[in-house]
Amino acid sequence: METANEAANQGANVSIVEKIPKVVFVLGGPGSGKGTQCSNIAKLFGYTHLCVGDLLRAESESDSKNGKMIKNAMNEGKIVPSQVTIKLLQQAMRKIGKDKFVIDGFPRSDENRAAFENVTGIEPAFVLYFDCPVEQMEQRLLSRNQGREDDKIETIKKRFKIFLECSLPVISYYEEKGKLRKIDAARSIDQVFESVKTIFKVED
Repeated sequence: METANEAANQGANVSIVEKIPKVVFVLGGPGSGKGTQCSNIAKLFGYTHLCVGDLLRAESESDSKNGKMIKNAMNEGKIVPSQVTIKLLQQAMRKIGKDKFVIDGFPRSDENRAAFENVTGIEPAFVLYFDCPVEQMEQRLLSRNQGREDDKIETIKKRFKIFLECSLPVISYYEEKGKLRKIDAARSIDQVFESVKTIFKVED
């Protein structure tokens, strides 16, 4: 027969488990269409869209001690230290207080991935990978004309290089775990979203 303390502990454990949010990582090179598709996912399936790039850009414009470092890293196409990015993600998730998130553009390296799992205790339910040729992604970035400093051609080429070197091992890791859902992102927005919807109807 369980004691009152054991019952209380079991209840506490259930409570902790219930508080762990469902997370879907969304990966793909710069210009692969991740942001657009994440917005669509949020609208149709009730997820909260967190764009790591947006969080980092907002922090880079603040007066925080990490602001200048983040801005320099992004302008160079480099990866921001994991502890900084993870802290921003945790703050955003706590502030929003929801239980389902699509995290766009993270993890960008295997070190990012391991650090996130160690710090938060969260593993993704699955991982979307938007696969798109580099030439097409470059064309999209140059044509979107958002005035972003990291959309300059020199920075774009650095971002592609970092993606190929650092993010592909992450994609391989999740593929080996059976969690990767690969999507042909070279098609139109509507065609890509049809594939996305099919995956979420099965996985969600």
